[in-house]
Amino acid sequence: MMSLRFDWHSTTRADAPRVGEDLVAAARTLPTATLHEAGGKIGALPSALKPIAPGMRVCGAALTVHSPGGDNLWLHRALDVARPGDVMVVYASGVHEHGYWGEIMATMAQARGLAGLVIDGCVRDAALLAAMGFPVFARGLCIRGTGKDFGAPGWINHPIRLGEVTVDGGDLIVGDADGVVAIPRERAAEVIEKSVKREADEAAILARLRAGESTLDVYGWR
Repeated sequence: MMSLRFDWHSTTRADAPRVGEDLVAAARTLPTATLHEAGGKIGALPSALKPIAPGMRVCGAALTVHSPGGDNLWLHRALDVARPGDVMVVYASGVHEHGYWGEIMATMAQARGLAGLVIDGCVRDAALLAAMGFPVFARGLCIRGTGKDFGAPGWINHPIRLGEVTVDGGDLIVGDADGVVAIPRERAAEVIEKSVKREADEAAILARLRAGESTLDVYGWR
């Protein structure tokens, strides 16, 4: 019996516009919490998504993937169309308990210049990924393998939903020890500008607190 093959190119936007490299460079120095707050408390991805090793940080344009649960073929397809600097952001249809990503895929990703992976699911080969220095933000670790269903539909660089946040291809993605934030591409410049100001304002507040003032007085809450 011949297996059906889904025409994956029909749901792949390889040329989706990405957030500018200058904005990515500016965002690389900013904390995720600052970007979230400065944007009006937007873009916080599920708190379960954490770096798989200490010190990992990721910043780049989203390469979104809507994958069938328990299957990682669409992640391989996304690697094939990825651009340098992309951060692959994966929704695995709510099926978390599989190791969707490991050493082999991370090796190809590094060779292609990807900035990292954010997946609403699990990965494996944690020690190897950490040694490679490839940033991965995931729900956790799982050794359970995945399938390759060539007939299963999926999408690349179309909007996906992670928790309460919609992420589109080309949006700004930043991840650090606190979590991951997604900023819409159209708002990236504005949010970064506000974030830089917020960081300067907080530096001034910290100086006042170190000098002995109370937060009640600094913020006018007394």
